[in-house]
Amino acid sequence: MLDAKTLAIPDRPGNNRLDTLSNIVANPMVGLLFMIPGFDETLRINGTARLVTDPEILAPMTVNGKQPKLAILVEVREVFLHCAKAFRRSRLWDPAAHRDRSEMPSLIKMILDQTTGAPDPEEMRRRDAGLEESYKNSMY
Repeated sequence: MLDAKTLAIPDRPGNNRLDTLSNIVANPMVGLLFMIPGFDETLRINGTARLVTDPEILAPMTVNGKQPKLAILVEVREVFLHCAKAFRRSRLWDPAAHRDRSEMPSLIKMILDQTTGAPDPEEMRRRDAGLEESYKNSMY
């Protein structure tokens, strides 16, 4: 929160969603949905976004010595709460409803299946392990 009506969302390493950033440039209207694990109610914020690279805005967002290169600034227009009905129906936070992750292919396998084709199982294990390692080492 920069002030009572302005949010700044850092673009952390690994985000770099150029499609999202170009969407903001083309149409700055945004909707944000805030979820807290274990809470069924959500907070919705609608507003207007723009991209900023101002060092004064970015400096407080530094984590582990790494400052984001840009942030999404959101001018808040509406704030409201959503009731719990959808989350309770979905059982999103209910561990009994969770699926075993091994029932689905990994992120890399799904991407490769849709693009160049997945490599042999041993290479796939190596790539999956590399992704997990990057999650640990490059979050910030």
